[in-house]
Amino acid sequence: RAKHERREQAIRVSREVVRTSANAIRAIHRNELDEARELIGAAGALVRETQQTLEGHPDLYFTGYTQDAQKEYAEACAVFAFIARTELPLPADIGVETPSYLNGLAEAASELRRYILDSLRRDDDSRAEELMRYMDDVYNILVVMDFPDALTSGLRRTTDQLRGVLERTRGDLTMTMRQRRLERLLSDRSDA
Repeated sequence: RAKHERREQAIRVSREVVRTSANAIRAIHRNELDEARELIGAAGALVRETQQTLEGHPDLYFTGYTQDAQKEYAEACAVFAFIARTELPLPADIGVETPSYLNGLAEAASELRRYILDSLRRDDDSRAEELMRYMDDVYNILVVMDFPDALTSGLRRTTDQLRGVLERTRGDLTMTMRQRRLERLLSDRSDA
């Protein structure tokens, strides 16, 4: 009975971690970094609560829902670090399991595509190359992780998806930059 209650509480709190982390990422995309920082702090407290709730119950802790929540939290932390230009935290810094962290890092790199495209739509390409480098760096780190999927929670598949996102983003960014260059050249010619 007590074990069942712990499981139910952990599931509830894990859902809240996912929701809070997603809200933090949305705040980052709106450039509301103070709000994002608060939401990330709240998500971190919930991650720790789940760990305390399931302490001594590895059969419950490693069932998947806590790892998914940790992955979302790690993703929010990484997106924040990339956009706010703060130091990228390590798994131990944020208290998550390494597979959850690595998968969250991959998803954070994919999330940078959205930030780049939103910026380009606002005619702001000031950080596009920098964020593209972050995406490349994450991919280059993850692609050499050669461990069984059972240990990495499907990291290989996530990394393959990131490669696709990376190449589409590179193509979109290249086309946008060329188009802007062409527009400037045409504008300069018409002014002459």
